[in-house]
Amino acid sequence: MAQKRPKAKHKIDRRMGCNLWGRPKSPYNKRQTGPGQHGANRGKKSDYGLQLKAKQKLKGYYANIGERQFRRYYQEARRLRGDSSQSLIGLLESRLDAVCYRAKFVPTVFAARQFVSHGHVTVNGKRVNIPSYSVKEGDVIEIREKSQNIPMVQQAMESPEREVPDYIQVDAQAKKAIFLRVPKLEDVPYAAQMEPNLVIEFYSR
Repeated sequence: MAQKRPKAKHKIDRRMGCNLWGRPKSPYNKRQTGPGQHGANRGKKSDYGLQLKAKQKLKGYYANIGERQFRRYYQEARRLRGDSSQSLIGLLESRLDAVCYRAKFVPTVFAARQFVSHGHVTVNGKRVNIPSYSVKEGDVIEIREKSQNIPMVQQAMESPEREVPDYIQVDAQAKKAIFLRVPKLEDVPYAAQMEPNLVIEFYSR
């Protein structure tokens, strides 16, 4: 199972035609065509094609969220007041696995999902093993004491590859993070351009 993860990640990069997470090892850095014999270069995309790609890109970024769950995020974003595309980003960035990834507890979003599922994280002192758990402003997310010495955690926290965004406050020594606020699209350090407005259009068709 663990073997499949990096391959899945690289496959998404190739299919989306970008280095989705900004990682140095992405195959997209070497070969900038889509998978398949002739790459995925088939001329200008229709509106539907652009919307579909925007949806696949955003879904893929968060460790390939399932379609049913992703549609629920869209429905929730439509229910909230204000700009639905901004609400969608806020909901996705409030996921516990996303917060663990942003806090640099782990190196990838795929690792974050597994890390939470395996019970290595607490929220406000209580163990939570649901990656999609919605973190609220002010919540304290900590790596459980017995999980703090996992090599992957040490490597991720020391890695210069990513910066912690300003909507999360991290105490690297204590392996603890505080979710300060729900971010807007422009606050999120996406390595590739995200177009949540096109995702909203896709589902609104």
